[in-house]
Amino acid sequence: MAYATQSDIAELYGPHALHVADRDGDGVADSAAVARALSAASDEIDSHLAVRYALPLTTVPGILRQYAVDIALYRLALGADVLSEEHRRRYEDALGALKRIAKGEAALVLPADPNADPDSPTEGQGPRPIVTGGPERIFSRDQMKGL
Repeated sequence: MAYATQSDIAELYGPHALHVADRDGDGVADSAAVARALSAASDEIDSHLAVRYALPLTTVPGILRQYAVDIALYRLALGADVLSEEHRRRYEDALGALKRIAKGEAALVLPADPNADPDSPTEGQGPRPIVTGGPERIFSRDQMKGL
């Protein structure tokens, strides 16, 4: 599932942002190149989200659309040899955020699934288990007595 479309790119950054997708030099973005870049961006996002979330997501948060656009524009600019520092920074920011989501340092805000069991907490919600106990202590007061 693609998280963004060509019109999302134009909506977020303006139609001039699509100049990186002009493969034949006619001043018009190559729709096939944009679709490939957006698909690759969605796959990259899924590779990070799959660590913590069941895919495909039933509802896509808006931030994923932003990440998909930034990753796709980076890939398009890289392929057209017009990569700018802004493209690189946006890509690295999106990738960093996805890594934090995968590590559990950040979470996606997802609406509750109306078909889900209300007693089972969803990812990022509800209490987390408390782990107690562990192996026997190697050094205790009794074992160290007299030393």
